[in-house]
Amino acid sequence: MNWIIALSIVLRLLGVGYSVLLLARTRDRRFGFLTLLFSFMTLRQVLTVQTATTGFEELPGLIVSALALLTVYYLSEYVTEEDELKTRLRTVNERLQGFRKAIEHAGHAIFITDSDGTIEYANPAVESVTGYERDEVIGENPRLWQSGKHGDDFYAELWGQITSGSVWEGELTNRRKSGELLWIDATIAPITEDGEVNRFVAIERDITERKEHEMRIEDQNKRLTVLNNTNQVLRDINRELVAASTRDEIEAAVCEQFASSDLFDVAWIGSQGLVDGTVSPNSWAGSDIGSVENHVEAMCKADPTPVEQALEDQNPVFTDVEGDELETVDNRQCVVVPLTYHEADYGVLGVVTSDPHAFDLIERDVFVELGQTIADAISAVESKQTLISDSVTELEFRLTGVDEPLATMAAQLDCTVTVEDVVDDGDENPVQYVTVTEAEPDAVTEYAADSEAIGTVEHVHTFEDTALYRLSVEQPSIVTTLAQYGVSIESFSITGTTGNLVAQMASSNDIRSVVNALRTTYDGLTLIAQREHEREVQTEAAFRKQLTAALTERQREAVRTAHFAGFFDWPREHSGEEVASMMDISQTTFTQHLRAAERKLFEALFDGTVAT
Repeated sequence: MNWIIALSIVLRLLGVGYSVLLLARTRDRRFGFLTLLFSFMTLRQVLTVQTATTGFEELPGLIVSALALLTVYYLSEYVTEEDELKTRLRTVNERLQGFRKAIEHAGHAIFITDSDGTIEYANPAVESVTGYERDEVIGENPRLWQSGKHGDDFYAELWGQITSGSVWEGELTNRRKSGELLWIDATIAPITEDGEVNRFVAIERDITERKEHEMRIEDQNKRLTVLNNTNQVLRDINRELVAASTRDEIEAAVCEQFASSDLFDVAWIGSQGLVDGTVSPNSWAGSDIGSVENHVEAMCKADPTPVEQALEDQNPVFTDVEGDELETVDNRQCVVVPLTYHEADYGVLGVVTSDPHAFDLIERDVFVELGQTIADAISAVESKQTLISDSVTELEFRLTGVDEPLATMAAQLDCTVTVEDVVDDGDENPVQYVTVTEAEPDAVTEYAADSEAIGTVEHVHTFEDTALYRLSVEQPSIVTTLAQYGVSIESFSITGTTGNLVAQMASSNDIRSVVNALRTTYDGLTLIAQREHEREVQTEAAFRKQLTAALTERQREAVRTAHFAGFFDWPREHSGEEVASMMDISQTTFTQHLRAAERKLFEALFDGTVAT
């Protein structure tokens, strides 16, 4: 047999075996086809052996056999590379499926947009974060859930940063589909290809609960800071009130303490005019008088004005003040606090702030108590000034048909009622000792029992046609009104429907407040005289000298012996009988001397001014 044919058969048999081996290993049907092809080629070659004359005509077949064997080899290499590529693709697909599952199950909203910002993909978490379903946001722009809380400049800066290839991270305030606001922590990153940005990926995490918690803590801290600052202002004011000796000092100290605080801008204290009701600042701090007057004028354009409301309701009034009168800010808030103590009106305190939340964090009762404290301090210093001042102002009023408890009693009984003394026993309404002329005691007692204004009445004694009564007046009266302002009553008498009242107060006190209070409360009261004079001040030594001169020798001896013998102590060290024995007189004589001395002492103490 020709060697060419033999070699061709061998090659074809190798091709069959190689194809079978690759078919068994790869299960690739292409190797089955090659196996079948090589088998037919081998069978043909064997059949040609019987008819071939020379081997040279089989040379092309030998070449075909070699090429076919090479084809099997290269196909095996291709299949190997294809298997490796499939394995890599399978691995990549598995990883991509893992990434997809991770994105699909992520708790954060993840968006992929094109270069113009149009959403191409959104994971299911978009619904829990934005309230929109996935199908609703695909093809939309993220501006769909913008809240309007960020300005155009904010979004322009964000867009410029991500289009330049940089990652943007920050917090955004968006609006859900339902309309409610939410806070998100966002990361927006550009996706680049060949250096060009062609997509963006955004990850948004809902941090509303955390932000609300932070805001609550911030609000609590701010409230605590405001309260601490307010308490510091109040402590400073209370310290200044204790140290102040005049009303001007009190008002100036209060305004200065408010204006020096970081919470408040301006503070002023003013009062209403007697005629036209205009408000005039008496003291101020934090601005010049012109600005304060402009502010008061702007604030009082309302009807009724905040000052009128505060004084009428006896409660602080909060108001917005707009304009440029204070030059520093365009929008401010102001609180008008009535300065009232036991219904005595000492004007109002105005406090202005540019902090829109300053008053929200302060309880209304704090301002109520502050107004009462300031008014109490003013009342105290004015009462003190009335007691110790050498220069006094005497006010004389005529009363005609006034609605006042004692005046009503005088009109009803057609008698004369005169206030002799007023005793402050700690109750809201002090006890009044009055004399009633030209009225029977039974009639006075019966009237008092039926009157809602008079609580209790006690008939003390009667001398000639005048009777002395101890009354508890339970409704506001002229006496209590003047007492609240620390004004001393020199005389107060009413006959029928008309009467006369004379009162004294220190010239340095606010006379306008007293007159205004009386005119506002009592329509039938008219100021007929105002006199300034120096009050005679009696020293302790002069009082002792006057009292000693009024006592007889035996009266002085009786009082002195009783004092040193412990007769006035409780329990008594010596009885009246024992003291009388020491003086070698009868107990009756000792009692007469003692009572006479006591009467002269109390006359010196209580006669004169009715009450302060």
